[in-house]
Amino acid sequence: MNPKFRRVALIGKYQTSTSGAASGSSRQTIEDIARFLAGRGCAVTLEAETAANTGVTGYEVLDVEGIGTQCDLGLVVGGDGTMLGIGRQLASYRTPLIGINQGRLGFITDIPLEGYEAVLTPMLDGDYEEDVRPLMRARVMRGAECVFEALALNDVVVNRGSTSGMVELRVEVGGQFVSNQRADGLIIASPTGSTAYSLSAGGPMLHPSIPGWVLVPIAPHTLSNRPIVLSDATEVAVEVVGGRDISANFDMQSLASLQHGDRILVQRSEHCVHFLHPRGWNYFATLRKKLRWNEGGS
Repeated sequence: MNPKFRRVALIGKYQTSTSGAASGSSRQTIEDIARFLAGRGCAVTLEAETAANTGVTGYEVLDVEGIGTQCDLGLVVGGDGTMLGIGRQLASYRTPLIGINQGRLGFITDIPLEGYEAVLTPMLDGDYEEDVRPLMRARVMRGAECVFEALALNDVVVNRGSTSGMVELRVEVGGQFVSNQRADGLIIASPTGSTAYSLSAGGPMLHPSIPGWVLVPIAPHTLSNRPIVLSDATEVAVEVVGGRDISANFDMQSLASLQHGDRILVQRSEHCVHFLHPRGWNYFATLRKKLRWNEGGS
């Protein structure tokens, strides 16, 4: 066999048992997939935390930097959250990623665990659809100092604490004042993130090919404050004017505590995440399955 991807990194979400060790099913899943990859002629590498937490041995172990510089492909076993985390870390290396979903179908981890062998076999030989998603770069500025910086694939969210009142935020787009908003918070979502928190807050879904973002207020005090679609070529600035216990979340996986006067600056990153999907994959089929739309057609 002569696969297109010779060195494949296996990155897995592990579920822990009551003793704190990885569950037997998690370890078995990783071992089974590793054996399948080796049987297809791939050199298998385990991501360091995956190896440590599942206890799987017998394969090369690399950290994320090592995977980015040495591996041709990342195979992510888990859900969309697992993919978001590793996608941000590997984006600068342009390492393509394939997602196997252990639970319900994900928006970006779209290969079911059951029957993955038949789906992966042609993909490892180079028969796949490529899907490129830009990242967002966000900085928290306190005066002239950047106190926090992060990448996000889904969204940047500024919101209040669970026991505090509304926040007041001043929003600028491309250096031009847009509005002062009083709300529970504000979401700046990419097309990838438009089907996440933004969707539940009433925002529209953006097709991944659209070079834009959606700005969505969370429970706004003034009901005329509605979601708006923006070009991702412009910088969005959000200044904290009022409120208590305010934070900024980046893909809900990293957190910055905010003070009055802090400015969150969001720009399109130079980096993208490269997803690979089975041949025939399309965005609308994923929406139908995930959102349980009545298909009505073939």
